[in-house]
Amino acid sequence: MTIKEVCEKYDITPDTLRYYERVGVIPEVNRTKGGIRDFSEEDIKWVENAICMRSAGVPVEMLIEYVKLYREGDSTMEARKNLLVEARVAVQENLNKYQATMDKINYKISRYEEAIKTGVLSWDAENTKKD
Repeated sequence: MTIKEVCEKYDITPDTLRYYERVGVIPEVNRTKGGIRDFSEEDIKWVENAICMRSAGVPVEMLIEYVKLYREGDSTMEARKNLLVEARVAVQENLNKYQATMDKINYKISRYEEAIKTGVLSWDAENTKKD
């Protein structure tokens, strides 16, 4: 698959994909005799991993370390697992923040729905839920 095809498939820019390869977020991609990147199925899996992890807020540095450890072989399995555990903690923290925001939004919507029914907008509809 060419860089253009990969970028279209995953809705990312060629610059992002080149950056991921250059810094080590994905392993180096094989090239054709003409020097054009030729993404294999394995390369695509790395791209998918990078996009998934980055969209969840996993730092680039952590992904670089993960790929570095992967290249070092099976002796780094524990270290790779530990990186993923660390990433999971950070992602869970983000999920908790989003859930708190969702709870506030849902509360405000419910107050507006009540105000629409009754014709009275209470102060609470314009302010956050008091804990």
